Amino acid sequence: MSTENLPQSPQQPPRKPRVAVVFGGRSSEHGISVVTAGAVLKAIDRTRYDVLPIGITQDGRWALTADEPERMAITDRRTPSVAELAESTEGGVVLPVDPANREVVYSEPGSVPKALGEVDVVFPVLHGPYGEDGTLQGLLELSGVPYVGSGVLASAVGQDKEYMKRVFTSFGLKVGPYVVIRPREWERDEPAARKRIVDFAGEHGWPLFVKPARAGSSIGITKVEDLAGLDEAIAEAQRHDPKILVEAALRGREIECGVLEFEDGPRASVPAEIPPPDAHAYYDFEAKYIDSTPGIVPAPLTPEETAQVRRLAVDAYDAASCEGLVRADFFLTEDGEFVINEINTMPGFTPISMYPQMWQASGVEYPELVDRLIQAALRRSTGLR
Repeated sequence: MSTENLPQSPQQPPRKPRVAVVFGGRSSEHGISVVTAGAVLKAIDRTRYDVLPIGITQDGRWALTADEPERMAITDRRTPSVAELAESTEGGVVLPVDPANREVVYSEPGSVPKALGEVDVVFPVLHGPYGEDGTLQGLLELSGVPYVGSGVLASAVGQDKEYMKRVFTSFGLKVGPYVVIRPREWERDEPAARKRIVDFAGEHGWPLFVKPARAGSSIGITKVEDLAGLDEAIAEAQRHDPKILVEAALRGREIECGVLEFEDGPRASVPAEIPPPDAHAYYDFEAKYIDSTPGIVPAPLTPEETAQVRRLAVDAYDAASCEGLVRADFFLTEDGEFVINEINTMPGFTPISMYPQMWQASGVEYPELVDRLIQAALRRSTGLR
């Protein structure tokens, strides 16, 4: 019997990929993560993707939030929070833990859990511990949900400045002098630990930079000019991380370079230069985000220097087994040598941040940048790769 004249069932249009933008988090960089999420939400092409905003409060609750990017901006020198955006003070979002099921569920006390639909990819715009350091990436690996950015190992290496430097050194990248004080050392023999820092200053000179080993956005960092300011700087760093890193000051120009995953592999952007901010001792949190100290894009380097720093940025990306994106930060010393300071596996991603600015100068506008990151994540599988 012919089916030619039988009524045909209408074909359902293909479902758009659903992107869960996860932001906020428990680290001291919570507010900047919210600002970054606002920019990403605004840039995502809604004709191509469905979007689910999920905020993590500072006490660790996963909250369903309003999809209102305009509320995620710095106002009166104050960063926003997930608590201000959450649709409920008690409701929670639960990611799937079964790789065969990508459905996200929302529940409130005393109510029937509500299915929010499947998630195809997570865009984690979290900065610092409990998000950028491999912890969230491990959860997503267990759930079998693809995600933007580096995997567990690269995220952990990128967060811990000590092991980042050890990896770079093993791959032949030049790093500056540093010393690490672990919490056990400090607790066991505080005078001896302090003496290690003083001896380091005697060898490399003042000033020193005392910083948390596992934090970002220049939070908790102090430029110490002499011995009198050392104890206060140590206490400030330990307030953010019991493990601290002390670095010798490198005299030179601050140069940054972005790396982005394309279909044929990672490519480097044009580099940028961070000039010394007039109103700040160094390029700290307020200079970056509150006062928006402008960088110079592209950096005024020779063609040879530009080619070299772009190559080194990709080398650093490869050394740490990164994926998706990285911002690599260097010093160009007075003798013409590039010294790598650090990488950020989820760099500042607001429109005024250096990473998007460098890619804009390289011909990739912000919405395309967001789209490329999502597409790169969708191309990858979870698990060993």
